[in-house]
Amino acid sequence: MSSVALRHLNTAAPDFEAEFQRVLHWSAETDHAIEERVAAILKDVQRRGDAAVIEYTNRFDGMQAESMTALELTREELKAAFEAITPAQRNALEAAAKRVRSYHERQLQACGLSWQYRDEDGTLLGQKVTPLDRVGIYVPGGKAAYPSSVLMNAIPAQVAGVGEIIMVVPTPKGEKNALVLAAAHVAGVSRVFTIGGAQAVGALAYGTATVPRVDKVTGPGNAYVASAKRRVFGQVGIDMIAGPSEILVLADGTTPPDWVAMDLFSQAEHDELAQSILLCPDADYIAKVQAAIDRLIDAMPRRDVIRASLEGRGALILTRDMDEACAISNRIAPEHLEVSSSDPHRWEPLLRHAGAIFLGAYTSESLGDYCAGPNHVLPTSGTARFSSPLGVYDFQKRSSLIEVSEQGAQTLGVIAAELAYGEGLQAHAQAAEFRLKR
Repeated sequence: MSSVALRHLNTAAPDFEAEFQRVLHWSAETDHAIEERVAAILKDVQRRGDAAVIEYTNRFDGMQAESMTALELTREELKAAFEAITPAQRNALEAAAKRVRSYHERQLQACGLSWQYRDEDGTLLGQKVTPLDRVGIYVPGGKAAYPSSVLMNAIPAQVAGVGEIIMVVPTPKGEKNALVLAAAHVAGVSRVFTIGGAQAVGALAYGTATVPRVDKVTGPGNAYVASAKRRVFGQVGIDMIAGPSEILVLADGTTPPDWVAMDLFSQAEHDELAQSILLCPDADYIAKVQAAIDRLIDAMPRRDVIRASLEGRGALILTRDMDEACAISNRIAPEHLEVSSSDPHRWEPLLRHAGAIFLGAYTSESLGDYCAGPNHVLPTSGTARFSSPLGVYDFQKRSSLIEVSEQGAQTLGVIAAELAYGEGLQAHAQAAEFRLKR
């Protein structure tokens, strides 16, 4: 057993700030070669449609499709996949879907409704909330399968009232994951195409003879997918450009060290660039967590990825107290934030920036990934300072309602005309003045 060479930082050390910045540094710049390749693929999909999508899918995923018909799954196939998985898997999928749906239905009631009121002069003002007509969800495939991503993207869209949900998922060499297809069945996805990469994003954004053009593309993917989403934004909406996965654990030393070690592993196993950080005011406890990491890592199937992640971007940070730990957490604005404390509600009011906050020792981040209910598509790389988790509101749009009464026009017209003349926009001013009583 070899020790994992994690950074150990101390907020009281004179070089802490410099070392802390090195831990946080991550370049979101996309490789120039990837950018050029993605640009060429998108241009080709926009020009040749289905033919380009088939060509790139055959080339990159080792497929032998001759038409888009071979790349679209029927609802019967999705249902067959659902019936083919084990009873335990069916029960888990349905239970997770029920919780995710329940959470997003409450979210709809809280923020997704239209409203209006009338001023004293009879002017009506309000907001009309309407769902998007059609959305595309990208589900990663290949090295790993993510049925949870299907639920987290499709269910809030369905709850929001989206009319049609188009799912794309790569199936290298034609290998379809039954659990992913079963999740599409449970979540009520409208159509599924076994395509991936930049060509799938392009097909959703521009539309082809077979793949309908969508209004928004959501879901995670590799560097090619992220680059394509960035490039098609404006043609369609996107959810976010996601960076590597992150977890930050605030610990007061009362949680079993093995639990915290495994929670750090849970993000580190995603990929070598994932980040796992522990903030704790107890030096002895940090040493126990380090010992647990060293003891547990060799039993992990993805131990090489975990080690590379922890040694490359991980850190165990000794703070002066829990208040300072909360302040540093707000600077990091992590994707996943665990408050592993005997009294988590004491610290929660101090935490302003995080994608999702997990309160208490029993609330492992992995429960949020699969079945707690809130969405697991979260802002990364510090963007939780200004971004929110994926939700019902991402699949809706708001239109302002304005109905000015004759009486209201007399007051508002004078105000608007004065400001319009000040801006040098005479037509604006006179449009308001024409409605004034002479």
